Amino acid sequence: MDLFSEEKRHFNLPNAELIYIDNFYNTATADQYFKTIKKSINWQQDDITIFGKTYKQPRLTALYANNNKPYSYSNITMQPRVFTPELQQIKLDIEQEANHKFTSVLLNLYRDGNDSNGWHADNEKELGKNPVIASLSLGQTRPFHFKHRTLKDERHKINLNHGSLLIMRGDMQHYWLHQIAKTKKEIGERINLTFRTII
Repeated sequence: MDLFSEEKRHFNLPNAELIYIDNFYNTATADQYFKTIKKSINWQQDDITIFGKTYKQPRLTALYANNNKPYSYSNITMQPRVFTPELQQIKLDIEQEANHKFTSVLLNLYRDGNDSNGWHADNEKELGKNPVIASLSLGQTRPFHFKHRTLKDERHKINLNHGSLLIMRGDMQHYWLHQIAKTKKEIGERINLTFRTII
């Protein structure tokens, strides 16, 4: 199945608006951002409770924003720090591409193949009814799996490459789930910046 048209790179999917830009940043720019962000961000590892058992979240995270609004998911509430100059510049670049203003960025650092993010939707109430989520990938390529909640044949994956941008908008968070799965392959680090608007 051809998921996107060559000219616009819009995915042809039910109940979703999904755009993928493979080379949003060139390799040199993406390399520099990866090094700077990994070093300058205040990474944390929160506890997460699943089916009554508490574990260390299988990745490192951080929240930055241009307001003081926290972000809550999976019984974790994160308090934002002020945007660094690099995050502010990335935000401006992505806002121009997405034609949307963002307030916050949730960052994830996947240290190796054991780090992951299970099936979920970005549907927290503070994101609004039809949130726009713009996801920048830096570092190791990881497959992005996504599946429709009710249409069982609608299961797909796309490799999120170094310097790529994925934009999700419209009804997608109502109808689709997505994940970054664990892998036994020997792989390097990946940083994911997910820009969102917290209201």
